[in-house]
Amino acid sequence: MDVQTWTYIIVGITFLIYISIAIWSKASSTNEFYIAGKGVSPLANGMATAADWMSAASFISMAGIIAFAGYDGSVYLMGWTGGYVLLALLLAPYLRKFGKFTVPDFIGERYYSNQARLVAVFCALAVSFTYVAGQMRGVGIVFSRFLEIPIESGVIVGMVIVLFYAVLGGMKGITYTQVAQYCVLIFAYMLPAIFISFMMTGNIIPQIGFGSEGQDGVYLLDKLDGLHRELGFTEYTSGDKSTLDLLFMMSALMVGTAGLPHVIVRFFTVKKVSDARKSAGWALLFIAVLYTTAPAVAVFSRTNFIQTVNNQIYSNLPEWFDKWESTGLIKFDDKNQDGIIKYVSDSSLNELTVDADIMTLANPEIAQLPNWVIGIMAAGALAAALSTAAGLLLVISSSVSHDLIKRIINPSVSEKNELIAARISAFGAVIMAGYFGINPPGFVAATVALAFGLAAASFFPAIVLGIFYKRMNKEGVISGMIVGILLMLFYMTKFKFGWFGGGTQSDWWFGISPEGFGTVAMLTNFLISFIVSKYTKAPPANISKLVEEIRTPSMDES
Repeated sequence: MDVQTWTYIIVGITFLIYISIAIWSKASSTNEFYIAGKGVSPLANGMATAADWMSAASFISMAGIIAFAGYDGSVYLMGWTGGYVLLALLLAPYLRKFGKFTVPDFIGERYYSNQARLVAVFCALAVSFTYVAGQMRGVGIVFSRFLEIPIESGVIVGMVIVLFYAVLGGMKGITYTQVAQYCVLIFAYMLPAIFISFMMTGNIIPQIGFGSEGQDGVYLLDKLDGLHRELGFTEYTSGDKSTLDLLFMMSALMVGTAGLPHVIVRFFTVKKVSDARKSAGWALLFIAVLYTTAPAVAVFSRTNFIQTVNNQIYSNLPEWFDKWESTGLIKFDDKNQDGIIKYVSDSSLNELTVDADIMTLANPEIAQLPNWVIGIMAAGALAAALSTAAGLLLVISSSVSHDLIKRIINPSVSEKNELIAARISAFGAVIMAGYFGINPPGFVAATVALAFGLAAASFFPAIVLGIFYKRMNKEGVISGMIVGILLMLFYMTKFKFGWFGGGTQSDWWFGISPEGFGTVAMLTNFLISFIVSKYTKAPPANISKLVEEIRTPSMDES
């Protein structure tokens, strides 16, 4: 069977599984809709958290970034994994003890202010919509290539599937669907990596294989460095980004991770604080499987890609090139009209434009693996994108129904009407997510990185100060969040959308990229919060007492 047939069969089976789980786990109360009734086991929650965490950016785009950026791409690995550890070990137990399952709810109660809650709702929506744009874009890319439909149509299909199980099952449906999605995505990611590692190095362990000798006796990384030198690129194992930008990018990704609302809520779906800690450990283990494999996938795909396309006759290229070319994610411009592809760093001579998002997905095809393996890869990519999209949509839904309607607009709303509002909010969120998926601000990982910057600029200081600084008051945190999020939004829209006069890389402030500017906005948030709090009234005594209590979370807390 051809790739398309295999893809339809495998994707169809996985979608049936997801829909069946959604029907089985339909939420009947707001408690089930928001936090799965606190009835999820640590193991299942760890697996669901891993699926939630490993988005389209992790599955599709991360290895692609590393493949093109080499050493510079390592900031994504370090930032995202470090951020999860920061969240799981430093912040999550305290938030779980506090008992507020949404970040806006925590901020509203800790800072005794609906104004603070309202600002937090705005920040949660900004973060989540930016993040979900990347996921929907990933869905569109997979459908476009493997099912051969336009990216826009692929995004719409993904919207319908997510809408079904997110709206019907809420967190309960999402959690158990994500358990299935983790199994699909990790199998899909590891299988080609093991195949290719064995083919290229004779070692079946990708994490070891990419640092080993190839079949020609040359170390794979040395070979890739040599290919880069020949083509005029920076050596793969070197970098050309400034140390400052790398540091700021890693920091933004790390602290942004610790402030992501869709990950934080995961620690409320289990019965006790001790279970939350266990599920965090399980999640870290499940995440590590993919994240330690990504550098290997990057090396394999980059090496095979260069050797397959450079200096090759265009008309003789394999079928996969034509298929990806039809998506618009790879383009050949025969500048000298000789019919031979020239792939070099010099833009005046280079004839090939490649989107980083195709590298992981195209890797099995480039390596000429069986068609069924390629179909599994497509199903895995969809699982990764849909699992995270569903978690983000729930954050958007709960921000509107719980934090805005229940806490501010109509506190006396019935549980039935709140559940209806949550589902309507999820529906509206899916529509907006689809729009941003069709019109994203960049490739998948870059879009996601911007979301982390927004989370770093807004939520991280508010959460940290709320836990560890009793003197922080509502005036300080409101001022800090507003300045932080607006500063990040300004910088992002200026250099990504061309607003406010636009600008190029040479115009970046202090040489810091939009993906790294979240650190600057975060530091500004901290500074503003401290200054304003020093010159305004201290929090009430009951709030100070509350902070003291949540600093020592009980292992038995329900």
